[in-house]
Amino acid sequence: MANPHPITVQLPQEPFHPKNALKGAVTGSMVGGAAGIFASAMQNSLAKTNVGAWGVVTRTGSTVATMTAVPAVYMFVKDASANLREKDDTWNTAIGAFMGGGICGLRSGRMPQIVGWGAGISIVMSALQFTGGSIKGKGKNERPDVIDEYERKEYLRRNRRRPMIETIAEVGEGRGIEPPGYEERRRERIKAKYGVVIDPVKCTVDGSD
Repeated sequence: MANPHPITVQLPQEPFHPKNALKGAVTGSMVGGAAGIFASAMQNSLAKTNVGAWGVVTRTGSTVATMTAVPAVYMFVKDASANLREKDDTWNTAIGAFMGGGICGLRSGRMPQIVGWGAGISIVMSALQFTGGSIKGKGKNERPDVIDEYERKEYLRRNRRRPMIETIAEVGEGRGIEPPGYEERRRERIKAKYGVVIDPVKCTVDGSD
């Protein structure tokens, strides 16, 4: 049965590694651009009039531009924020998502919509990043500060392990506890108490062990 209260330990924090913000922006723009072209093509395919192949650019090109710019700005600001703060945490995602979300509101030209889009996407992306990308929250493998049940028991076993000599001194020999020399001492006790001499039988025909 899983432990409902896992042990939390303080682990040394890993050093921050600088990120390549430009590389992230290029990667984001390529992924977003491909998705934008697909979305623009879908919009044109649903049009009632024949707009032609170039309609992806001439008619719904703003969709391609927006979907290209949003992930590019998000990745660049996120990585740049991490480099400036020298921390890789949820705040970087929140800042990057706010700036990227604001791009969606630029088409309206109104500040309330720009701020609203930025704040909305920032909240969603920050929540996803904070919970490990799942609404169920981070699992044990994604939380290095939580020890699972097996590791907890192994830690307790090692922490409370006592020397064999102390155990024997308290509980005595026998009942499965057979330290070195147990058989010789057992024969001596039987001889002293009952007067019976026990001669162990050899394992082989010639009498060798």
